[in-house]
Amino acid sequence: MTIKPLIILPDPILRQVSTKVEQVNGEIRTLADDMLATMYDAPGIGLAAIQIGIPKRLLVIDLSKDGDEKAPQVFINPEILSSSDERSVYEEGCLSIPDYYAEVERPAKIAVNYVDIDGKQQSIEAEGLLATCLQHEIDHLNGVLFIDHISRLKREMVIKKFTKAAKLRA
Repeated sequence: MTIKPLIILPDPILRQVSTKVEQVNGEIRTLADDMLATMYDAPGIGLAAIQIGIPKRLLVIDLSKDGDEKAPQVFINPEILSSSDERSVYEEGCLSIPDYYAEVERPAKIAVNYVDIDGKQQSIEAEGLLATCLQHEIDHLNGVLFIDHISRLKREMVIKKFTKAAKLRA
């Protein structure tokens, strides 16, 4: 498992729409392992492949608490089939937008189809933090960031801050 560098806002790669994984093979399994290592190192609870510069429809999640046994989940080609009218609000953050958090309102429950790491078609009904995390990461696969769900003024301030920081690093 290799820890990969994270793509940070305002990198335009984050706005790319990821392509479908055609076959679950050794390359995809290695990518999922590298993504988990990168996510744990960051540390975070979710990571989309695009966040390490690979525009594939693959994401990893682990919602286990500190001290608990790790519970990694891999979602390949995830697709939201339905979402509830009921809404929930979570304070979200993003490994590609470090140290910035904002409350985001999303559907409270979703149903998702995906392919697992063994190449088998699966479906899951998610609510609570898992539903929020899946929506956040699936957004990444579609070139959408969590800041796209906050007010335009706040979003523009965040983008400006990260653009300035990127220029200082360059």
